[in-house]
Amino acid sequence: MIAEILSTGDEIRSGAVIDSNSAYIAQKLEDSGIPVSRHNCTGDDIYSLVSVLTDIGKRADIAVVTGGLGPTADDRTAEAAGKAGNVQIELNNGALNSIKAFFKTRNRSMRDSDNKQAMLPKNSECIYNLAGTAPGFAMKIGNALFFFLPGVPSEMYKMFSDSVLPQIQKLQGKDKFYCITKTISSFGLTEAATGEMLSDLTGLFPDIKLGLRAIFPEIHVKLYANGKNKKKIDLDLANATRAILQKIGEKVFSTDESSMEAVIGNLLQRSKTTVAVAESCTGGLIAHRLTNISGSSDYFLFSGVTYSNKAKETVLGVSSAILKQYGAVHEKTAKEMAERARRIAKATYGIATSGIAGPAGGTKDKPVGTVCIGIATPETSKSYRYHFPFSERLKNKTIFATTALDLLRRTILNIEQKIIF
Repeated sequence: MIAEILSTGDEIRSGAVIDSNSAYIAQKLEDSGIPVSRHNCTGDDIYSLVSVLTDIGKRADIAVVTGGLGPTADDRTAEAAGKAGNVQIELNNGALNSIKAFFKTRNRSMRDSDNKQAMLPKNSECIYNLAGTAPGFAMKIGNALFFFLPGVPSEMYKMFSDSVLPQIQKLQGKDKFYCITKTISSFGLTEAATGEMLSDLTGLFPDIKLGLRAIFPEIHVKLYANGKNKKKIDLDLANATRAILQKIGEKVFSTDESSMEAVIGNLLQRSKTTVAVAESCTGGLIAHRLTNISGSSDYFLFSGVTYSNKAKETVLGVSSAILKQYGAVHEKTAKEMAERARRIAKATYGIATSGIAGPAGGTKDKPVGTVCIGIATPETSKSYRYHFPFSERLKNKTIFATTALDLLRRTILNIEQKIIF
């Protein structure tokens, strides 16, 4: 089954609005065993719309189109669909009644222009919109069955999941084709180093396609497998995953798309342990990420953004002698910050950061990209110094925070800390 996606609208074509709809639709179709062969995009020009709809109708079996179903003059998708399908557009009473019901339930008055949204191609099937005013519709153009949906993401998501996807899955019948993707998330290697370490994977598993995706500062290994035998696909993916873990296992923090902070939260909950954080250069980013996880109140006890030396002394109790002798950015300072945070909160673990995010502030001995991280446990305290080759402030804060989180993860699991950048 050949599937295509068409996003319409001048705001999409020009890049003023990011097209998240196509990504959502493609992922849902892929999960259902229907790979998308082509993504298309065009503006609101009626001639361009008719042309691309006609072309898709010659190539595809199914197509999902988003955008251009609203009440304004530049919403011309229904008109274009009629022209491409050689039918007139006409008032669809079911669509009109759904629009009236939407306004009535919200105590709002319809405008004359809202009636335009009920003008659909003749003999098309209305797809009701329970989250907005613009109905969608389905119709044949050429060889393809088209599903037209609004461009508003919240409306499109619901209509696609509730109404469109079940119809598409029904068209597959019993002879279902599976497309399954496995994501293995890692941190601590560059994309090039990861690729080299996994270079022989394709030869070992010829039915699996390997891909690498850099989502700074993580590297996600993507495994793609498809076919009609789901048991074989699952077995191949399980064997390939084991092979990857053998090669880069200590760098892998998730095999189920969980975030670093979610993995850490799970580890802390399972071990009934807690954490406290003292941050300087990361400015609260570590605490923000840890507390983004539902249930973090079970294990997250304290956060202090002690940016100045005075705050490090008065809030945490870091020794003025250490600060005077070594400065804020030093392993001894970070170590004491972590110890003090743990002691203040009576937490199992304390973690701290102090560094130079840049772009200014670096020195010969402590260039921009330098970070010192301290980790304190009930048994011991350690500190580490890293230097990352980035000059951008946000990039450095991000990798500083991720490095600290990974250090916490490794400490809980008792894995030696090794990072290559």
